[in-house]
Amino acid sequence: MKLDVLGLFAACSYALDCVEAELVHVTNKHAKRVAYMSICTAEQIGISGKPLQDLAACALLHDNALTQYIQEELHSDIAQAAVSQQFPNLGLHCSFGEDNVIKLPFHTDVTNVILYHHENANGSGPFHKKWDEIPLFARIIHLCDLLDVMCRATSFTTDTWQRANDLLLKINGSIADEECVHAFIQAFPEKHFLTLGDDDLDARLWAKVPRIKQDLNFTQIKSLADFFAQIVDYKSPFTSTHSIGVAEHARKLSLFMGLEQETSEKMYLAGALHDIGKVAVGNEILEKPGRLTDEEFTIMKHHAAYTYYILSEIDDFEELRDWAAFHHERLDGTGYPFGRSADELSVPERMMSCVDIYQALTESRPYKQGMSHEKTCSILQDMADKGWLDPDIVTQVDLCFQKEQ
Repeated sequence: MKLDVLGLFAACSYALDCVEAELVHVTNKHAKRVAYMSICTAEQIGISGKPLQDLAACALLHDNALTQYIQEELHSDIAQAAVSQQFPNLGLHCSFGEDNVIKLPFHTDVTNVILYHHENANGSGPFHKKWDEIPLFARIIHLCDLLDVMCRATSFTTDTWQRANDLLLKINGSIADEECVHAFIQAFPEKHFLTLGDDDLDARLWAKVPRIKQDLNFTQIKSLADFFAQIVDYKSPFTSTHSIGVAEHARKLSLFMGLEQETSEKMYLAGALHDIGKVAVGNEILEKPGRLTDEEFTIMKHHAAYTYYILSEIDDFEELRDWAAFHHERLDGTGYPFGRSADELSVPERMMSCVDIYQALTESRPYKQGMSHEKTCSILQDMADKGWLDPDIVTQVDLCFQKEQ
């Protein structure tokens, strides 16, 4: 299967920005801005071609373990982290991130880039590595990430430019190494720096690192899918295995129903991505054990639309985007986010709706025990009788998963 992998990473970067905005109040397009600054800096050092593509990917994913770190190290206390803006054991966040990207389809060796992206040139970082022990890409990302977080600009003005220059003077040779600081200054005279807040940042980034589709086997697709699902599922421990479960069930049902192998692989990826929009929804709603108020439910429903818009950024991904984003649509047109009706919903989209509900009902959560297969299928059949779900697919779900429990 050919995939716009950089586009997938860019979509992921938006999801990560939503989480990071709660913690250190980074502004919109933080990851993309770090990627663009990193690329321009690296070009001054003579980096080009596929290594430049991999630098962009690492910059987009530099904080990929943020949701995992919050759950495992801060015990999901995102509010405490947002107030203090202090992160104990920062190295653990880097270690998680490094482990997460090991199986992703890079072109070159990016070992330790994520692991050491918070290291300081003078050895005062979490792993106490000095600049000559740190990969160049990690040093570049560290500098650009620090600049963007410290500036926290909603617009880039001469004032922002001055703050950035003051910071560069202060950290040169200590927090950041002289080679990277010099390259950044060469890449970003004031006029160029002030464009970092412009609306065409995306276009300029992709002009420097064209998004070339990669031909991936299912092992690689599964690694990508599992990577994205983990980011979504770590957002809330209440749904900590939901996306992976939907992905696995979607693929299994596809094969059971006789769909082509490639379709089943696409269904796995779409299943892993179906809830990526939930990263833009607050945990106070995601983790509410009781019934949501009408207002809270309206906010929760936005996650499907967020999934649609996040995945729309990926080139030639419309089919999988719709399979992922339409999992709350109903055949009678009463679903969301777009109120699609039966003649507008394909078989994979109908399947994803059933699989999502099946997984949600059968999985245990902190506030409920998962239902049996029989009870779940009776609920699915009732929804089919009401005209919400496809009755033929509900029957296939029953037959396919009846031996699992």
